[in-house]
Amino acid sequence: MEKANVPCALIVMGVSGAGKSTVAEALSARLGWRCADADRFHPASNVAKMSTGQPLTDDDRWPWLKAIADEIDRLCGERQRAVVACSALRRAYRDVLVHGRSDVRIVFLDGSRELIAARLAARKGHFMPPGLLDSQFRTLERPTADEGAVTVSIDAAVDAIVDDIVRQLKLVPA
Repeated sequence: MEKANVPCALIVMGVSGAGKSTVAEALSARLGWRCADADRFHPASNVAKMSTGQPLTDDDRWPWLKAIADEIDRLCGERQRAVVACSALRRAYRDVLVHGRSDVRIVFLDGSRELIAARLAARKGHFMPPGLLDSQFRTLERPTADEGAVTVSIDAAVDAIVDDIVRQLKLVPA
């Protein structure tokens, strides 16, 4: 990919348990880019709500998404490149994050409910309980072609997933 066409940010999206944080960290390390986890932008009230098994409403999400979009704009404005792990389950949420920028790309981590449920069952110490997985899948709107997203299967080792992302986006490490 020509330097001018390299995105300033990649948003690694998918349901809870798809591996967003793990893949974003590995991808940012491979590319030499900054890594940001959208979970750190949640206000305490959102974390508390999810910890009790309650799904977030759109009213809960809008300020969170705006804060992430502001961080992407800040990093891109400083000519930094970043990989952001964020669920971004609905098109409207991705529209807030990307807000028309051609230099922000979406990477959708795609996997079966069974595979992700098994991963969630094995995960310890995360605020998102496995019981909310069905809610995540009900909310999920798969990215459409006009979003310029790439879709990557999560049924592989992390390095293979990162290889697939780099290949699809034609990126080279810094």
